[in-house]
Amino acid sequence: MNIIIYTLIILTILYFSLKWLANISLKKMSKNLRILTILVLFILAILFAMGGKILLTLPLTLLSLALVKLKGLSIIQIFSLFRLIQTLRKSGRFSFNQSRKSSSSSLSVSESYKILNLDINNKPTKKMLNKAYIKIQKKIHPDVSPETSRLSSIVNEAKEIILKDIS
Repeated sequence: MNIIIYTLIILTILYFSLKWLANISLKKMSKNLRILTILVLFILAILFAMGGKILLTLPLTLLSLALVKLKGLSIIQIFSLFRLIQTLRKSGRFSFNQSRKSSSSSLSVSESYKILNLDINNKPTKKMLNKAYIKIQKKIHPDVSPETSRLSSIVNEAKEIILKDIS
């Protein structure tokens, strides 16, 4: 129902804006377009100056995922990988600048649940754990993309920790 209402509102706005554009002269339209462009660019400059760190976090992470050549990912899968990387970065276990030789320290149980997108309050069964593990490994396994071997080893470690917690 909301889609119909939004569509009607958008079409109404589009109708009146096209009607307004048909009645305006080209000189006036050109001047207004220049002013509008400058105003939008000024607002964007202020937004990026004030909140650039927050606004650019997700796009830069998604671009970095594209650099490691992950292929065939949907938007939902990219966001789940983004959450995985952010969880690991907050705990200090993952950085794009680290050398590959550094070994990660042991994960906590709560971090392991976050990495595999499982609820710590509801103890998962081994079947649920394997399903979550396979879902993530299909995207980041070193056979799919060799650049993600560190992420894959961290996910393996998280699975082992949760298996010990379940048993």
